[in-house]
Amino acid sequence: MTAQRHRRPSTRAATTAPGHRSGASYFPEEFAVHTYETLPRFTADLDRLTPEQRRKFHQPVAAFVEDLRAGGRFRAGLRIKRVQRATGIYELTWSMGTGPAGRATWQYGPAHRPDTPHVIWRRIGTHDILTGP
Repeated sequence: MTAQRHRRPSTRAATTAPGHRSGASYFPEEFAVHTYETLPRFTADLDRLTPEQRRKFHQPVAAFVEDLRAGGRFRAGLRIKRVQRATGIYELTWSMGTGPAGRATWQYGPAHRPDTPHVIWRRIGTHDILTGP
């Protein structure tokens, strides 16, 4: 799977490869501190979420980024754990209100800047995404 690479510039505009749609606009501005990329499946999954479901994702992402800034030890409330039978892939779980919990899978990628974690967002949705994290 080819990853869509994003480095969040200091302005609100996100850079993307020609022909690729960026999921960057769905992330809070504070994510600009770290580099990240989204796989095409993540972007497709994200497009299927309602605006309310995407909004509910912003709160845990803000906490995720805050914990990355503090050295990468994630608070228990973020409910981050390794995905079983998927080496190096993690899931972030949060409440989407009624219905099943929201989940996003991610992994660390090669650093683009020294001492700065690089995150690759893989999937987003409900428990169903864990069949192909």
